[in-house]
Amino acid sequence: ELKRHFRDCSWDLHVPRRVQELRNKVRATIQEIATTEGADRSPTVAQVAQAAGLSEEDVLTGMEAIDSFRSLSLDAELAGADDGYSLADTLGQPETRYETVIAREAVKPCLHRLPEREQHILYLRFFRDMTQTRIAEELGISQMHVSRLITRSCRDIRNQVEADPRTEQAPVAA
Repeated sequence: ELKRHFRDCSWDLHVPRRVQELRNKVRATIQEIATTEGADRSPTVAQVAQAAGLSEEDVLTGMEAIDSFRSLSLDAELAGADDGYSLADTLGQPETRYETVIAREAVKPCLHRLPEREQHILYLRFFRDMTQTRIAEELGISQMHVSRLITRSCRDIRNQVEADPRTEQAPVAA
């Protein structure tokens, strides 16, 4: 009963019984090989598999479980790190450009609903980085008219995105 309790309750995470048994068998075999052969290095997967009567895949599964008995704190210092480097330091940073991707995808269908001239003006302004004055010269209209068209188009797109229930969570840059 005690063995069953420790088997079922002492792991930090749920690990299938088969994997727990593989872990125990692999660990015992590694210790046995180390004591009988007195080797300075760890035995190979093939050596453990042969000595334990397991497949190499089962040995690898058991070896992974050896390190899985206790979970590590993200703030724990990594082995061999003298500078306080922790497991949390190995994780990626939050991606700041996801909001931009979400906003662009939310805006895309609305852009296609605009008249072709307004689509072209927004393309020139936001994707070709042209000034309103340069756009006005190219289209033969006043800079003020370009400004009004851009303002109106952006307002219409914002209203459409905010009204669409599928994009309520998406932030939209003006």
